[in-house]
Formats: sequence, structure tokens, C-alpha cells
Amino acid sequence: MTTAAHAMINPVSLFLQADIVVQSIMIGLTIASLWSWAVIIDKAMRFSSLNSQANTFEDAVGSGRSLEDIAAQAGPNPVHPLPRMLVIALTDWREARTRGALTENQANLLMARIDRALDSLIAREGQRVENGLGVLSVVATSSPFIGLFGTVWGIMNAFGAIALSGNTNLATVAPAISEALFATALGLAAAIPAYIAYNKFSIDAGKFTGRLESFADDLQAAVARRLGGPAPQASREI
Repeated sequence: MTTAAHAMINPVSLFLQADIVVQSIMIGLTIASLWSWAVIIDKAMRFSSLNSQANTFEDAVGSGRSLEDIAAQAGPNPVHPLPRMLVIALTDWREARTRGALTENQANLLMARIDRALDSLIAREGQRVENGLGVLSVVATSSPFIGLFGTVWGIMNAFGAIALSGNTNLATVAPAISEALFATALGLAAAIPAYIAYNKFSIDAGKFTGRLESFADDLQAAVARRLGGPAPQASREI
């Protein structure tokens, strides 16, 4: 491959030789790509941590230990939403039982209060795990069009150069066309990973929210069982 050909496909050379408008587009697309990769790495680590902690917690719940023991081990204000849901439900349960036996109406009010508290927590956690997905969506949908605009602008300049020089030789306009097409390549390079990651993390967020909702249903069932009979101090089922 000749030196001229090497220069033509060298990203640095293509950037330096490009029109100021195309350069601005290239810089913007590079920043968008780096931003989306930062979100991708953060989300991958965050979902991995959340699911790993959830697996550990669910193993503890399914081990036969009492819910009170598990909640005590988690502490009064757990960071992970699953133990926090358990703490909320047991706290409301204890507060209601300290006032003595519950009537049917009081039991219904307790269940409604727990349901609202858990729903509110699930909604907040659902929004939290979806933070950053908007960035991926914007990069995935807009980058190809921004890159295409850079390509169109560059090709317009190439045809302008042909008109000014009166030379229709392809070698005259090939560098400008290469710079223009490089803008489209950058747009696709930014959009494709962002699009794939957006879809994957959207699915992961939905699965995690569903996991929280399932655990909330299990907690409410456990509280309902306790309300249906004597209030044991160490329930071994959820």
C-alpha cells in the first residue's frame, strides 16, 4: 500500500485535512461515543453487582433462616433494594403488633401501607437502574444522522473543489470524499454499541424490576400469613 493510500485511511490525517464543520462533527461523535462507553461500562458493573447481591440475599432467604435474622444482618438501612424491602415490611409489621392484636380492618390497613411502601421503593429503584439509558438512546438514534450530515457536507465541498479546479480526476476529490465518509463511519461506530447496549440494559432493567415485584409479592404473602394466625417471632417461610 502506498504512502498516499496510508494517509488516506489514517484517521488522524482524515481529521486534520477535513473541513472545520466536518471536524466539529467528528469531535462531537467521538465525545458521544466515549460518553456512551462510559455509561455502558457503568451499567454493566452496576447490573452485575445488583444481581450478585440479589442472588446472595435470595439464597439467605431460602436457606430457612428467619426473616428477622436476615433483616438484622442487613442493618437498619440496607443499600440493596431487596433487603431494604424486607426491613420496611418487618418494621411496619412490628409497629402494628406493638399495639396489640389487630382487627381485620387494622390488618387490611397494614397490608395497604406495606403495599404502598414497597411499590414506592420499586418505582424509585426502577428509575435508578434506568438512569443513563437515555444517553444510549440519544447516541444510538442521532449519531448516524449526524455522521451522514458530515458526509453530505464533505461531499458538497468535494464537488465545489471540482467546480473550482475544473478537474474531474477522482484523485483530486478522493481525500475530501474519504474525510466525508469517515464522518459516517464515526457515526456508526458511536451508534451501534449504544444501540446494542440500550436494548440489553433495558431488558436487564425490566428483569430486575420484575425481581423486586416478585419479592414484594412474597413479602406481602408472608405478612398475610402472619396476620392469619399467631405472630411468630421467627418465621421461617417467606
